[in-house]
Amino acid sequence: MPILSGLIVSVDAFFIGLSLGLQEKCKYFYLIVINAFLLVLCVLGFFIAGWLYELIVFDVDYVVGFAFITLGIWCIAQYFVKMGCNRKTIVLVGLVMSIEAMMITMGITFVFLPASTLAIPITVALAHFGYSSLSFFLARTKYVKRIPIVVSHVVSGAALIVYGLMAIFVEFGV
Repeated sequence: MPILSGLIVSVDAFFIGLSLGLQEKCKYFYLIVINAFLLVLCVLGFFIAGWLYELIVFDVDYVVGFAFITLGIWCIAQYFVKMGCNRKTIVLVGLVMSIEAMMITMGITFVFLPASTLAIPITVALAHFGYSSLSFFLARTKYVKRIPIVVSHVVSGAALIVYGLMAIFVEFGV
């Protein structure tokens, strides 16, 4: 179940890869660097979650939920503030994607503790890499190039917001 969770919640990486692939100046190498950094943060998040779990006295669903909602809103706003693909934008997208993956890893680790294993951060990182790579190359096809870049940013951000709302509503039993 933790591995399935890692695969499911990483779908927003598809739209991040799509938004980078739709921009001609972006190279696949950038996506590889982003995902290498993402793997490191996922593993770090796994260990931090195990340590934090003992210290947190309130329900972690709220922390995970509000973190996803904030990242989703920031992802959408980031596109409208700074359109186009330059180094600064790629670094910001990479940071958001990596921090989001770290939060996913921490959230899944919290949910499945004490049975959590290193398979969680590895699955999350590989799922992000797979989804973002697939969509990056799909974006280079003539059919997908017709999709406005803003759509991928809004869908990616909306996916994060939905994950955050789901984490919060789980607490309310909805």
